[in-house]
Amino acid sequence: MSDSASLSISTQQRNFELVAVVLTGLGKFLFMDWLNLKLAYILVAILFWSGYVLYQQQKQPGILSYWGLSTVSFFKSFWSLFPIFIGISLLAVCYGQYSGSSVLDLSILAILLLYPIWGIIQQFIIIALVGRNLKDHSKIDLNKSTIIAITAFVFGIVHYPHPLLIIATFLLALVYTHLYLKGYNLLVLGIYHGWLGAVFYYTVLGRHAWNEVFEAVSF
Repeated sequence: MSDSASLSISTQQRNFELVAVVLTGLGKFLFMDWLNLKLAYILVAILFWSGYVLYQQQKQPGILSYWGLSTVSFFKSFWSLFPIFIGISLLAVCYGQYSGSSVLDLSILAILLLYPIWGIIQQFIIIALVGRNLKDHSKIDLNKSTIIAITAFVFGIVHYPHPLLIIATFLLALVYTHLYLKGYNLLVLGIYHGWLGAVFYYTVLGRHAWNEVFEAVSF
């Protein structure tokens, strides 16, 4: 990940990104939770933020590395986190079997392929555009612990009203933001977010994510 000193990002751009993140979060409550337009919201969010990333890459070469959206430290980050992913996944599967909440079947394979796309977008929105901007913003002076706590709080609260998801994503974001600010690759964090989310849905929450996708398509 590039050092912030090597890339000039204006205060106006950082402010725009922070405001856009807030609006994206409010949109989640409106379109996903209230209007139940889950798939439509996710697709629009993916298209908007993917377009923004491509636009900024054309405008500011090097910004992908700054955000952690490059191959820099990809494999190092991936393999260092792999044992943790396996451990958490095994715990989730055991919990699901013990509690009877597991709905695990082969459809999880499709979710493991699809959900990392949304996981990367979420990590980019919250950890890169909130955590990184709070750290590098010229008008904001916060210590690292406070930045991590704020970022984790934002990540947890957008998963309201599901208590288990709020707690899990808050704890995950504490670790992820710390790792990201240390230089871990954001693509890897997003991939693992998607994989852990898929396992968590099928085992701990007892929610069949593939069926929910089909229900969302049938709006």
